[in-house]
Amino acid sequence: MSNKEGSGGFRKRKHDNFPHGQRREGKDVNSSSAVMVAFKLFQQELDTRHDKYERLVKLSRDITVESKRTIFLLHRITSAPDVEEIMNESESKLEAVRQKIKQVAQELWGEDMYQYHRAITPGLQEYVEAVSFQHFIKTRSLISVDEINKQLVFISEDTREENDTISSDLDDKPLCTWSLKVTPVDYLLGVADLTGELMRMCINSVGNGDIDTPFEVSQFLRQIYDGFSFIGNTGPYEVSKKLYTLKQSLAKVENACYALKVRGSEIPKHMLADVFSAKTEMIDREEGIS
Repeated sequence: MSNKEGSGGFRKRKHDNFPHGQRREGKDVNSSSAVMVAFKLFQQELDTRHDKYERLVKLSRDITVESKRTIFLLHRITSAPDVEEIMNESESKLEAVRQKIKQVAQELWGEDMYQYHRAITPGLQEYVEAVSFQHFIKTRSLISVDEINKQLVFISEDTREENDTISSDLDDKPLCTWSLKVTPVDYLLGVADLTGELMRMCINSVGNGDIDTPFEVSQFLRQIYDGFSFIGNTGPYEVSKKLYTLKQSLAKVENACYALKVRGSEIPKHMLADVFSAKTEMIDREEGIS
């Protein structure tokens, strides 16, 4: 029985029968041909786009980290004696975050933002969460996407030299303006994450003897949940996925309000935090089982 060549392994390709030096016959590729020149331009364009994408990813990480630090700072407001000092410090931190967003806007100048949206969306969502958290502490209301976008318009000031003639010429030159718009999806995802921070704020407030904040937070979260319920499964996948987490946060806050209303007079204020933390753990276990 004859053994077929190449059986049980890879089939030999036609050019494998030729010696190594004779596999390619014909002229060398002309590097100055129109096709090669076009593909070199494509390579440069793709490399430039990839480098810009990596820079945006790094900026998004910085925005995420600084926004998280701002949120951690704002959580101290429930127990800090000087509220104004924390609010001023949080505003300076958010201003530093906006300077990072300005760099993002400069990178995206003249580009289609949606081509790089995946690189910057985590940072924008975290920024929306931090700004909306600060705004709720100030006004007990939800900041709109238009208000957020107004804060993300940046005007660069020209560096003017001492020479009068040069400065007079620069006076007529218009200032450069950069802006970055938060998309509706990023705004909704940031607001959905805000509900978790409000739930933590509610529990911390109860532990410090503040029994008014939980009811304010509960009413606010109920309104947000109603708004997200109108979107339902018709919106983006990420929004509908966070609806379950939002419902969990609302349930924990409502349980805290229920315990305050029914058993608030029975439980000493210094023990309220322990009671609510135990209730939260019990709810988490029940949801994990179901």
